[in-house]
Amino acid sequence: MSALTAGERRRRIAALLQQSGEPVSASALAGTFSVSRQVIVGDVALLRAAGADITATPRGYVAGRGGPGIIWTAACAHPPEEMGRELFAIVDAGGEALDVIVEHPVYGQISGALQVRTRGDVEAFLDRVARYGARPLSDLTGGIHLHTIRCPDGDTCQKVQKALETQGFLLNM
Repeated sequence: MSALTAGERRRRIAALLQQSGEPVSASALAGTFSVSRQVIVGDVALLRAAGADITATPRGYVAGRGGPGIIWTAACAHPPEEMGRELFAIVDAGGEALDVIVEHPVYGQISGALQVRTRGDVEAFLDRVARYGARPLSDLTGGIHLHTIRCPDGDTCQKVQKALETQGFLLNM
């Protein structure tokens, strides 16, 4: 595919991400289009600058938050060591944690893509956290944070909310 123009490559990247049900890594895209990973990173930056709804997640790029289901926000609070238990509660109840958001006093809203919907996704995320010695974003706010959660239906949303309540993760208003 190296004979493609840069514009055609970007159009195909956008289409591939729209069609994929899973995140696609920059390295995988680089292999598909026979270019370097850095070229893909630049292509995605240009696509985003042009208005494409592409999110970089720990597992790769995803196009938009579209998809079936109900999207809602949960306000949570817990110490850092409870991060895994919280994410497992969400996915075990049938939800998908799309991101984590904190309100920083200097930078304002800071968010990090999660895109975890299975126990395997959570385990892979926790492995990366451990491997890099990363701290949760909620460390910046004393444990207070938001999660954008997608559920296939209202019943599942109620199950996720109940699981978070039962575990003591939902922030009491």
